[in-house]
Amino acid sequence: MARVKRGTTANKRRKNLLQHTKGFKWGRKSKYRLAKEAVMKAWSYAFRDRKAKKRTFRALWQTQINAGCRPLGISYSRLIDGLKKNQIEIDRKILSQLAQDQPEAFKQVVEKAKS
Repeated sequence: MARVKRGTTANKRRKNLLQHTKGFKWGRKSKYRLAKEAVMKAWSYAFRDRKAKKRTFRALWQTQINAGCRPLGISYSRLIDGLKKNQIEIDRKILSQLAQDQPEAFKQVVEKAKS
């Protein structure tokens, strides 16, 4: 049986990993051992933060909706409750966009929720 030399495979793996560390600081972009740790950490943070991003944006939308509906004499929680009772299904992202960009349309939605 012929001897298998792994040089080309190992070089390809190292080269591939180092391509993912482009833009990293110091030795983490060029030294394989440091780069490997940095990439694993970066990927785990990326995975975690893709989930956290959804939570963060939902909290932002809730704040924007609350800021839009307070001057109209209703709190955020009462608005959401009123929308559910009147079976108006508008998600929070759209509500926050309405509150910012089209206050007249948002005002009509709030009036429906109040009744």
